[in-house]
Amino acid sequence: MRYIAHTEQDVQRMLDTIGVGSLDELFASIPEKHRLTQALDLAGAVSEQELMSELSALAGRNANLENHAWFLGAGVYPHFVPSAVDALVSRSEFTTAYTPYQPEISQGTLQAIFEWQTMICGLTGCEVANASMYDGASATAEAALMAMRTTRRNRVVAAGTLHPHTREVLGTYLDGLGAEIADAPRAETGRTAPLAELVDDTTACVILQQPNFLGIVEDVRAAATAHGALLVVTVNEALSLALLAPPGEMGADIGCGEAQSFGVPMSLGGPHVGFLATQRKFVRQLPGRLVGETVDVEGRRGYVLTLATREQHIRRERATSNICTNQGLCLLMATVYLALLGPRGLRQLAELNLSKAEYAKARVRATPGLSLPFDAPTFNEFVVGVPDSGAAALERARAAGIVGGLDLAGLAETPGPCVLVCATELASREDIDTLVSVLGDRL
Repeated sequence: MRYIAHTEQDVQRMLDTIGVGSLDELFASIPEKHRLTQALDLAGAVSEQELMSELSALAGRNANLENHAWFLGAGVYPHFVPSAVDALVSRSEFTTAYTPYQPEISQGTLQAIFEWQTMICGLTGCEVANASMYDGASATAEAALMAMRTTRRNRVVAAGTLHPHTREVLGTYLDGLGAEIADAPRAETGRTAPLAELVDDTTACVILQQPNFLGIVEDVRAAATAHGALLVVTVNEALSLALLAPPGEMGADIGCGEAQSFGVPMSLGGPHVGFLATQRKFVRQLPGRLVGETVDVEGRRGYVLTLATREQHIRRERATSNICTNQGLCLLMATVYLALLGPRGLRQLAELNLSKAEYAKARVRATPGLSLPFDAPTFNEFVVGVPDSGAAALERARAAGIVGGLDLAGLAETPGPCVLVCATELASREDIDTLVSVLGDRL
């Protein structure tokens, strides 16, 4: 009975217990027009061996990292995940994927969260971090809400170079709260245009993405705010934090984003893990939970939920957020990954990503029909101008066994047809050469 939860005897016992004679009698209150009157059109039962063979064949029709070279990023990044990550997070000590509500009996989970918070503070240059968020987009929206609570203002200035999905989530979170979102324009360089004229005494925060949606490294210091507004820096490609100056050191009041690059599989877009860090003076407005280190009555080190300002812990109207959570399992993956690589390994990996992307950009420059529309520094992702259309260029790549990037048509204004390409440590020189060649071949 591996795939069928209840036997006929189980069902009959449940019906007897509630005093109902049959399933038809149980569903009698449902109008007949809404009830299924014929059997489901399902194929007959097969053996486990046959089932696994069929499912494997269906899965094999998907483009994945095992059968395609991968150059698609745009918020979800292909990186090598050491086998030790899965082995460690599968241990029985970590069977819960959620923040414990009885923390005194969950010391292992709490210690992992504490280590995560410490690592995020080191990477972002901020003084305090929470116990993770749903994902990067919702973490950015929560950062905006945090800024609104802190400043008691309701206007948010969002850079025009935010990931479009992040911008949509931001709008959804703030809708109905009387908040105003002002979208900053993008300069011809691909960076965010000067923001000073958009910031006034009603502005709660400015939100800047680093690197931005086009892969371009922003000048964070140039976004320094006035009028008491906070600066929020959000990060989609977390590996960039190992190479670029930390947001906190560049003047950011809140650093947030997506940490999927740290050992969390792409998994068809989720679940992933968001992070949110800030300066100590804002800690009371930090959403979610915060784990702290202490000692027990015998002087032994222990971990506790130091701050838990969700509706489960305090009055709902005083909660900092009612729709955020700690992504415990994905956080654990990221924490193990960061511990395995360490500061030096993470830096070396970031440098490898940069060098792969720079090689790819050099090949693009040397290929007739291709161009680099934006002359600005990038990390491992950049825009390529193609000769015909983004869709046609990516179709040529797929025919060559390559997931070549993202068609920017309808997602960003570009000088002609363009695709967004990401080159991580998984990209070989041969794959890069092939990608550049097929992108430049007009059909």
